Amino acid sequence: MGVAFSVKDVYFKYPSSREDTIKGISFDVHEGEIFGLLGPSGAGKSTTQKILIKLLENYRGTIEYFGKDLKSLDNSFYEEIGVGFEVPVHFSKLTALENMEFFSGFYKKTADIQELMERVGLWEYRDVKVGEYSKGMKVRLNFVRAMLNNPRVLFLDEVTNGLDPRNAMIIKEMIAEYRDKGGTVFLSTHLMNDVEQLCDRIAFCVDGRLVEISTPRDLKLKYGKREVKVEYRENGTIASAVFPLDGIGFNDEFLELLKSGKIETIHTGETSMEEIFIIVTGVELK
Repeated sequence: MGVAFSVKDVYFKYPSSREDTIKGISFDVHEGEIFGLLGPSGAGKSTTQKILIKLLENYRGTIEYFGKDLKSLDNSFYEEIGVGFEVPVHFSKLTALENMEFFSGFYKKTADIQELMERVGLWEYRDVKVGEYSKGMKVRLNFVRAMLNNPRVLFLDEVTNGLDPRNAMIIKEMIAEYRDKGGTVFLSTHLMNDVEQLCDRIAFCVDGRLVEISTPRDLKLKYGKREVKVEYRENGTIASAVFPLDGIGFNDEFLELLKSGKIETIHTGETSMEEIFIIVTGVELK
């Protein structure tokens, strides 16, 4: 697999701003991976995404898309990318199918609209005007729109926000399948469950800078506690004990507790992604 995006020392300033919004960020997005960009509101995530999809071009530094200078690419670039904005944008007076047929007209090659809409549970509502759709239905239709051109790279912003657990899982399964077939995903979200379930690597953006890039597993190991917490039943009540993870196989008290057969739960001192977000960015999730 190659490198989908190579971003090196990129800065960007909006004309109305006194200082840069993006302040020298560098990272690679590998082909066939799901790369998550996390951070508090106003940190520069959306600006970074807009730069990568060529909505903002007046940046300094270099960005390569599969080895080619991003600025040199013409409109054929949009044949290869799919974009799901956080706020769904559709024609409310047209039906869902009419919307998808209209947007598919922008591309030379398109996916099977019926197959996509069936997968997300919207085909039976294809002749309903989008203005009559619920928020969750609009979010699912927005994902279908992003997949219309069988994109090589998929940009998603809060892709499951507003969905019930069942429909959110369907979308996440489709994203994982897309990645497994070689697709590349650039994901921005505040939903840490999505991060844990989907992302191969994540980067934290704070005040226009990237402060940490790693895998979810390595971040949990880095910020977690090397300990094991055991909850067990004692005299009709639930008690707990914490043991060091190192050398736990030789810890007599822990081994005796295992033999008692009264254990309710065992957990390692794994730090949640929410806790890691707060530690790394210094900002609590809302």
